[in-house]
Amino acid sequence: MSNSGGGRVEHLNLSGRHVHGLNLDGAKVTDALLCDADVSGDIEGLRINGVEVAPLVSAELDRRFPERMKLRAIDIEGLRDAWSMLEGLWAKTTERATQLPEQLQHRQVNDEWSFVETLRHLIFATDCWLHRAVLQTRRPYHPWGLPWTGVPSEWVRALGLDVSASPGLIDLIPVRQERQRAVRTTLEDLDESQLAEVRSTPDDPGHPNGNHTVLHSLHVLLNEEWEHHRYAVRDLEVLDPGTRY
Repeated sequence: MSNSGGGRVEHLNLSGRHVHGLNLDGAKVTDALLCDADVSGDIEGLRINGVEVAPLVSAELDRRFPERMKLRAIDIEGLRDAWSMLEGLWAKTTERATQLPEQLQHRQVNDEWSFVETLRHLIFATDCWLHRAVLQTRRPYHPWGLPWTGVPSEWVRALGLDVSASPGLIDLIPVRQERQRAVRTTLEDLDESQLAEVRSTPDDPGHPNGNHTVLHSLHVLLNEEWEHHRYAVRDLEVLDPGTRY
């Protein structure tokens, strides 16, 4: 079985496995057993037994986390409110992480990113979707930024990223806070009419590519912040059980 698309796979048994970075775009799964499975990721258009699942999941998440609905704001005041909400969540969670022993700040839970790695990824996400996509900055990447897993090493080097770096949380926080201030300043400077503007990313190697509206880029960034905060809190409950912030 190759990594390329297409084809048919018969009687594949993945029971009990942890599958990371799975790409099922356009896939069709029939006669499946999906008992006690746990699936997370960017899920759109998924149908199970003929029912589209994503709207049901989104509605349940909105019920559990009413503030999540702010992420879908389409006006500048709503976007500013959403960002303030995210900053508040991350301030409490980051403070909680600073109280952990240093080795726990770097420890992964179930082979997912550690807290330090999560902040490194959000630095990268801000460089991508704010500095590159909205502000159209060439080569905006901080070397501590961490892209998603599985990207080619040549591409990583072309962006000037040092994925092998191991900064401490105390050193990483100022870089993270500078990126957060940049988002806040951009939202303060934008006006309503600019949200619909389509901006082209520079031709340099990087992510994202092509043309995106300012609103779309900001929505991607807000969702990155929200989802990774959810994961960070989930893992802190394992590393630091019982603590409440």
